[in-house]
Amino acid sequence: MKEKNGEHPFGDAGQLIFAGLFLAVWAADSFFLRGSTFLSDFIPLSFRLAVMALVLAMGIYLSWSGHTVISRGQKAEGLKVTGAFRCVRHPLYLASMLFYLGLAISTASLFSLALLAAAFLFYNLIADYEEQLLEEKFGNEYLNYKNTTGRWIPGVCAKEQPNPPKLKTNS
Repeated sequence: MKEKNGEHPFGDAGQLIFAGLFLAVWAADSFFLRGSTFLSDFIPLSFRLAVMALVLAMGIYLSWSGHTVISRGQKAEGLKVTGAFRCVRHPLYLASMLFYLGLAISTASLFSLALLAAAFLFYNLIADYEEQLLEEKFGNEYLNYKNTTGRWIPGVCAKEQPNPPKLKTNS
């Protein structure tokens, strides 16, 4: 399969499969089978819901900010390093994983957390692929961005740099 627009050839299909599989496992385990939700007996619902709300809020911000910068109708003219892209290199993928995490935390479903670990491996694989394409396309500009911005865990967000001052030369 040929890559499209700098995305992994199986990226979209894989994300849809993981989303459907995750929701099915989470719902079945959380509400019907309850095979791995025994921790919910020890962790108060109010605490789980508060953590879920915080995690989902982060996911919503990353998704909104990432989609604002990269939209389907907008043609990329250069490397995007604004919004959530200042803090993490893959905010949309991270947002998806945070949504999964929020749901898993809400019901303390260990099966869902195991599936989240598998989804993380998939997202990491497609991120590797896409980062190689970006390195080829943008060269040192992307390597500098990559060295100052975390893939999944935000570090210190990159500051928007003004134009560097020109050095005077004595001639």
